[in-house]
Amino acid sequence: MKEIKKEDIRQEVFDLYDDYAHNRLNRRDFVQQLSTYAVGGITVASLMSFIMPDYKGALQIKADDPRLKSEYINYQSPKGGGNIKALLSMPADAKKKLGGIIVVHENRGLNPHIEDVARRAALAGFISIAPDALSPLGGYPGNDDEGRTLQSKRNRDEMLEDFIAAYDYLRNHKNCNGKIGVVGFCFGGAIANLMAVRIPDLAAAVPFYGGQAPVADVPKIKAPLMLHYAELDTRVNEGWPAYEAALKANNKEYTAYIYPKTNHGFHNDTTPRYDKDAAELAWKRTIDFFEKKLK
Repeated sequence: MKEIKKEDIRQEVFDLYDDYAHNRLNRRDFVQQLSTYAVGGITVASLMSFIMPDYKGALQIKADDPRLKSEYINYQSPKGGGNIKALLSMPADAKKKLGGIIVVHENRGLNPHIEDVARRAALAGFISIAPDALSPLGGYPGNDDEGRTLQSKRNRDEMLEDFIAAYDYLRNHKNCNGKIGVVGFCFGGAIANLMAVRIPDLAAAVPFYGGQAPVADVPKIKAPLMLHYAELDTRVNEGWPAYEAALKANNKEYTAYIYPKTNHGFHNDTTPRYDKDAAELAWKRTIDFFEKKLK
């Protein structure tokens, strides 16, 4: 079997996976269309294996990292899904109150990658909380396909309330200084934009390739924004010009970056859409931004 390398994969394959990952293409049609690109010694099975997330070897910070204090907690979301499970992480040697970061997952629940990202945020000197919006349905089921199916059964507005409740949880935590930001990816990026609309005291919002808030709601935004977009992500990017125009018209504080030749999901290091240079730069910018706004 031929070993697959990222440079062997045509952009159409990444676009197909994007459609599949966002429920615009069912698994049967995804596999069928993917077979078109299984040529030159590449099988459909190997192509599927290559493009799907692989959590086994990709975690940057292990769950039991001694530099961190990490635990699962539960909090109430009165207007959303009720009892929500979340991963709470902070530096083990913290001597003072910390800025808080809410980490919002993609459209498949709190998977190992997002937990890893939450630990990265904590290791940078913050108290992070990563809620699982699938909690009312039993939580992340252990694989992304089933996770997407479960998340599609939940109402987005109710899930937004779950993450707003996470803000309230952090704000009242004894180890938090009351300055709270949010970072979200894909679905989570859209939630980050909406949280900026809904929470007047939010200190910072960082959407990664997330859908924009309604233009009519831009005047309600008080938090400074840092927005990360992938150049090849035409689906999400089509909403950016109108959003940026509204941000400018309303004198909102924002910085936006579009990373050349990157795909939607470029920060996720468990799939071949990952772009190491862009991901590391975007994360450094994000942490530097939070350093200024939350400490």
